Amino acid sequence: MSEPFDCDSCKESLYDRKYIPVDNVPHCVPCYDRLYANTCQECKELIEHNSRELYYEDRHYHEHCFRCSRCDRSLADEPFTCQEDALVCNDCYCNEFSTKCVACGKTVMPGSKRLEYGGCAWHEECFVCCGCEQPIGAQSFVPDKGEYYCTPCYERRFAPRCANCKQILVQGGVTYRDELWHKECLLCTVCKVQLAGQPFTAQGEDPYCVKCFSNLYGQKCSGCDKPITGFGEGKYISFEERQWHQPCFKCSECSVSLVGAGFFPNGKKIICKSCNAK
Repeated sequence: MSEPFDCDSCKESLYDRKYIPVDNVPHCVPCYDRLYANTCQECKELIEHNSRELYYEDRHYHEHCFRCSRCDRSLADEPFTCQEDALVCNDCYCNEFSTKCVACGKTVMPGSKRLEYGGCAWHEECFVCCGCEQPIGAQSFVPDKGEYYCTPCYERRFAPRCANCKQILVQGGVTYRDELWHKECLLCTVCKVQLAGQPFTAQGEDPYCVKCFSNLYGQKCSGCDKPITGFGEGKYISFEERQWHQPCFKCSECSVSLVGAGFFPNGKKIICKSCNAK
């Protein structure tokens, strides 16, 4: 008489029946599934011993239940992620949660090269200059009214140009006759000194430093015979088509200042009241 060979749980004979040992203890298939099979996270049914079981973050799934919650595609052999406890395939995740390229409207895939500016994103190949239509890449660029230009295109289209040499003014510059000039281009017509940062004037269309303008066109002081420039020397005094620097307007006899005082002309001389009374 043979020894009994029974299921450890239900005690039914296992002769001519399929069984599954657990720690060398035999169990019939129904008992094994009831005692040891995991419950599918999706359908809540037992994952029987002969079913393929998938496992993710302490959760168990039938193979056919392990699917994208958006498009229902199988995730058994696909990359996926978990979004708010729901399984999502990589394509659905990118379409729903990834950044969109503002140029082509397609998803900027995670890990791909992209450019970001002003809260927007572009595929690297979609971020192109509105002028030459070439990808800007890592080059410097200039935004202008929702459009983007590489620096050379922007300068060719919009940057101001020097009225003298017609080249682009990259920065700075001075204004003369309502036009912009490079500092090194605005020179005195005579001595060629740079006029930026110092007083200057013009005769016709030609700019002059104070010294050259005074030598060429300025009135001469009747006292010292030097030009009266009107720059840096204070006020000047005019009388009968003659002019004097204020310090030079003094009595020809005693040299007292006649500024604000009475005086008497005597030919080319001017004299104070006291000297005139002698």
